[in-house]
Amino acid sequence: MTTDRADPEEERAMEAAPTEDERLRRWRLVLGADSAGSTGHALTGRDEAMDGALAALYDGGRKPGGRGGPERSAGLGASAPSVARWLGDIRTYFPASVVQVMQRDAIDRLGLSTLLLEPEMLEAVEPDVHLVGTLLSLGKAVPETTRETARAVVRKVVDDLERRLATRTRATLTGALDRSARSGRPRHRDVDWDRTIRANLRNYVPLPGREGAGTVIPERLVGYGRADRSVKKDVILCVDQSGSMAASVVHAAVFGAVLASMRTLATRLVVFDTSVVDLTEQLDDPVDVLFGTQLGGGTDINRALAYCQSRITRPADTVVVLISDLHEGGIRDEMVERAAAMTASGVTFVTLLALSDEGAPSYDREHAAALGALGAPAFACTPDLFPEVMAAAIEKRPLPIPDTGP
Repeated sequence: MTTDRADPEEERAMEAAPTEDERLRRWRLVLGADSAGSTGHALTGRDEAMDGALAALYDGGRKPGGRGGPERSAGLGASAPSVARWLGDIRTYFPASVVQVMQRDAIDRLGLSTLLLEPEMLEAVEPDVHLVGTLLSLGKAVPETTRETARAVVRKVVDDLERRLATRTRATLTGALDRSARSGRPRHRDVDWDRTIRANLRNYVPLPGREGAGTVIPERLVGYGRADRSVKKDVILCVDQSGSMAASVVHAAVFGAVLASMRTLATRLVVFDTSVVDLTEQLDDPVDVLFGTQLGGGTDINRALAYCQSRITRPADTVVVLISDLHEGGIRDEMVERAAAMTASGVTFVTLLALSDEGAPSYDREHAAALGALGAPAFACTPDLFPEVMAAAIEKRPLPIPDTGP
């Protein structure tokens, strides 16, 4: 006698599927009080408090029991105490990733940027890259009483990014730098066996009596160069600090500091809007770099590239990384011509439309196509992909451009 049993995957799916009551509860939280009649679900306790926090942000402060109704609560308004309480509530009821989204929406929808100038407000928020961008955009408006708190918030975000990105970046680029200095007479432990085999495939010899078996006689060994302390590559990060590039500026500052810590790289960080600022001297502390930026304003890519070009002394050993949405406010044709001149001289030119996790950015497609025609394809890059992009640029091989197709 056999007993029919459900597939284990089906059993897990059935266990994970929400009940009808849970589905109604979720729809009630998503749709608000206007859906109370259609869902037939009343909120109590923690759910009611969560709905109140959502209503205060997304319904302009309507009472939790009356989204869309005429009666209103105090909402968030422009009161620091009420916002601070709301920030505490959302951190209680929602995970950190959701809290960050709600904070960002509160700043954008309700104009709460000025409240971030108060120390007690900054202490209540969940720090993330977007919050850092908002603080940097406030610039000199941040009063002295808040400046140290703002630095502490920025420091926390920067330290978290460095912990996540630094080790892999150094390891990836160290390998790329060693491979870019290959030796034709390597010691045994320095032999690059993959490249050695490929270089000697013509010397393949079948083994007698063993069908399908053979060996490669390595007449020429290909090996890694011995690691040394000399500078092997020059890297110039040229970063657009217009308001739309806030997250990219934060990540560029962190990566700039990581690259500057590698003795075999000479790293320069240049930020620009309509003017150009060289922040290389601050690269030992990315927080100083960030507070040296000034988000917002226009864009003059041509002027920034002219400055970078004037600092190039070893074109064949230089990687220029332009991080910009390419919305040029300067001399458009000269910008492309300058990039062409650098690539013609031997510079490896990389164009990143964004350096962030925010997805596809808005950018100037005409300029992106023009740079692509020069062999410098423009694409958005996540922080996790950046080490691979830099390794490919250092080794002068095709860049790992992410697939943006459907």
